[in-house]
Amino acid sequence: MAKKTYFVTGTDTEVGKTVVSASILEAAKAQGKRTIAMKPIASGCEHTPEGLRNEDALMLQAAMTESIAYDVINPIALEPAIAPHVAAIQAGKQISAQRLIGFCRGLQMQPADLMLIEGAGGWRVPLNDRETYASVPRDMGLGVIVVVPLKLGCINHAMLTVEAIRADGLTVAGWIANHPQAEPMSCEEETLNYLVTHLEAPCLGILPYVDEVPVADLPAVLARYLNVSPLFEK
Repeated sequence: MAKKTYFVTGTDTEVGKTVVSASILEAAKAQGKRTIAMKPIASGCEHTPEGLRNEDALMLQAAMTESIAYDVINPIALEPAIAPHVAAIQAGKQISAQRLIGFCRGLQMQPADLMLIEGAGGWRVPLNDRETYASVPRDMGLGVIVVVPLKLGCINHAMLTVEAIRADGLTVAGWIANHPQAEPMSCEEETLNYLVTHLEAPCLGILPYVDEVPVADLPAVLARYLNVSPLFEK
């Protein structure tokens, strides 16, 4: 069974959750840890001879140390590149928190030192008319890792996300600042200082924007900027 399991969320969509998750896996591997990960729901999948495949789920599969079948990593693959609950409706599928928890529990039984579950979008992304994705980590009692993109408005988004996570009774295990775009934000140092002093959770790293390496190599490169030791301390 996985010794440590964390849920990875972002302050919004397109903030780099997958690259960050894969980088965490690479950093843990560098410490000799056995790792597994999953992206239970993935929209924007492409048709392949093997079936629907999502580039984010494939990146996680490449970064983890253990050999896990794609359908276990991404059990719900949706073609439309839109919000998961809308994509599911268009695909004639139903999504529920309990169904996703079942998938997560199944992988969690695999032996590993670290397991990551990557969410979709932000903390309150809907699964259906009654539930949000937050129901999954909440019902599983998981610690949460928050990805914060360094751009205008990130302080407000980060503070609200962390506030919502704690209001749901969960612990913020750590947060990672990510540069999703080449242009640095103005007053970046002041922004980082505020986040470090006010989020009240370990900063696991500040990832630079990198464009001179292939996408497949990004996680290994960015892993050097992370300190994942706090994830194994409790």
